[in-house]
Amino acid sequence: RKGFDGKPERFHYTIDDRQNSGYQVWAGLFQQLGAKTQSLEVAPSVQNLKNASVYIIVDPDTKKETDTPHFIDNQSITEIEQWVKAGGTLVLLANDTSNCEIPNFNKLAKTFGITFSDKNRNFVKNDYFPDGTFTLDGKHPIFGEARKIYIKEISVLQVQPPAESVLTVDNDVIFAVAQYGKGRVFALGDPWIYNEYVDGRKLPAEFDNFKAAKALSKWLLAK
Repeated sequence: RKGFDGKPERFHYTIDDRQNSGYQVWAGLFQQLGAKTQSLEVAPSVQNLKNASVYIIVDPDTKKETDTPHFIDNQSITEIEQWVKAGGTLVLLANDTSNCEIPNFNKLAKTFGITFSDKNRNFVKNDYFPDGTFTLDGKHPIFGEARKIYIKEISVLQVQPPAESVLTVDNDVIFAVAQYGKGRVFALGDPWIYNEYVDGRKLPAEFDNFKAAKALSKWLLAK
């Protein structure tokens, strides 16, 4: 693994092609901002999350994807809800409905006014990037100076208080946040910023996924 070269918005990282779906680059961004990163290998609880500022749950497996998926249960939902209420920042990244365990994930998300819907959008064929493009104004409260981001095959969100949209396109809620007690929740219906879409090897140079990921990381740690 190589570190940052000190120049703005440039990142050097050695990633095996088989690891494109991983989050090494995102972990590197958190580490550059002074955070320590760690995987939680057991069910979440107030106790094992007590030292965490940010807890990220990504793309829960379906029975099609693994023989023994660990679905989110009521006890885990209660523990996470208490942790967020006390001041934690929760990140929920789903996927399109054919590639993510949505029903149980929604039991957690609905605690905070967020639902991952059955409506999917941004289907991209043969890497035709315009079909996965969103345009920002460069002054977004979370994504900062990013102006053009790429996200494909998204589960559109539905929101109700305390959640609210922070990006709506064609009446579809793409990103949502919720203030909950002393904590907050950030949600998107896609894993999005895994290595393949922030390491600079696949997307054309005009996309700001890396810049958006860096701004998001700062926002998540800014409490």
